[in-house]
Amino acid sequence: MHTSVNELFEALWQHYLTVTPSALKIHDLLGGDEAIINDHVAFRTFKHPKVGLEKLAAHFLALGYEQKGEYHFEAKKLYARHYEHADPMAPKVFISELLLEQCSPELQHIVDGLIKQVDEDLPQQTGFLYSGAPWHISHADYKTLADESEYAGWLAAYGFRANHFTVSVNHLKDYDSLEAVNSTLKQAGFRLNDAGGEIKGSPEVLLEQSSTMADTALVTFTDGEGALPSCFYEFALRYPRPDGELYTGFVAASADKIFESTDASRG
Repeated sequence: MHTSVNELFEALWQHYLTVTPSALKIHDLLGGDEAIINDHVAFRTFKHPKVGLEKLAAHFLALGYEQKGEYHFEAKKLYARHYEHADPMAPKVFISELLLEQCSPELQHIVDGLIKQVDEDLPQQTGFLYSGAPWHISHADYKTLADESEYAGWLAAYGFRANHFTVSVNHLKDYDSLEAVNSTLKQAGFRLNDAGGEIKGSPEVLLEQSSTMADTALVTFTDGEGALPSCFYEFALRYPRPDGELYTGFVAASADKIFESTDASRG
């Protein structure tokens, strides 16, 4: 496993950029010459003993992260947890998993076939969190998964990688509101996820979030290639709790809409 937080996130960032080239442009647009602080990075997986949430979390726990909140997304059949490091500048981590037992027998059968292709030792390897798809899948099976669960389709196509990085708007020098960030992005031609409104959340729930719609990348199936939504960039503005400290958790109702940033049907 990685020995430093910075080393791991740099590897994740470089892997993310291979299918999310727009992130670099946005990085330059918002940060200029200043470093961008990452609020959080998110991951997706299947609830399965071989590759479940805990297998991903182990890599962060080994670097000093601690589990904090947990979240339920009944309609999308997802369960998630978030993790924080003692260093407040280290990105938070949000890991979700698809509850396979709640899905159709057909979806379970296809996913079982994917997971059978995963080497037993992959989840312990240093590069697991940015190993991509460690399986082969046909376009027809991908389509079957995506029709039932956009999340499952995306995960089958892209595998293990950062689903999104998130700009901490609190740390941007030239912006003091999410509206201003969104306005700059739209003027530069970026399309925002408007599910539930361009800004999800509010000062009342201590967190506002917005995101771009995912880039498109070529995915190789066993029977050809397909251009699919890949990853996206998120923007988060946090508000202080009554004790004056910034809120560090997540809001399930907002996260539910952020998931739709990879939904091709929203194109």
